[in-house]
Amino acid sequence: MTVIIGADTPPKPRKDIGGFDAIEARIDAIASNPGSAAEAARELVTIGEEILECWIKARGEDPVDEEREGFRLIALHRQGARGEPSFNACRETVRELAYHYNLITLDPSHPDTEKRLRLAVMVAKHLCLFVSGKMQVAGLGEFCCSSRPLRSDGQ
Repeated sequence: MTVIIGADTPPKPRKDIGGFDAIEARIDAIASNPGSAAEAARELVTIGEEILECWIKARGEDPVDEEREGFRLIALHRQGARGEPSFNACRETVRELAYHYNLITLDPSHPDTEKRLRLAVMVAKHLCLFVSGKMQVAGLGEFCCSSRPLRSDGQ
């Protein structure tokens, strides 16, 4: 899949917003009151980067500043998957977040923008749940990105 970058490029990373609970709360806040669709899409990409940074830092690495296909988000996923094949389970989730960013920012007045933003919110939430689950259960993602081991433990 080729990612198209609009006139606007994804934002540079912000300071850490404070763990997965805070990240989920921010995603929920965007879902309930998105404001400008383009700004919300930018924020979701930034949040996606922060989620992947948490994974990379937990592995004792420094997150890259480079971009892949115009997105730092994709470069961070690539770094996070190095040496951890099961982390590739979220590759398409990361790409889908970039895809929705492009759809929203290239044509914010499109009739489907509201739907696209809802999907971007769901994708960002999925990425957050996957990565936070992966940090709890090492094998998560080996067969699919289901959180069954977490649900079985009552978490």
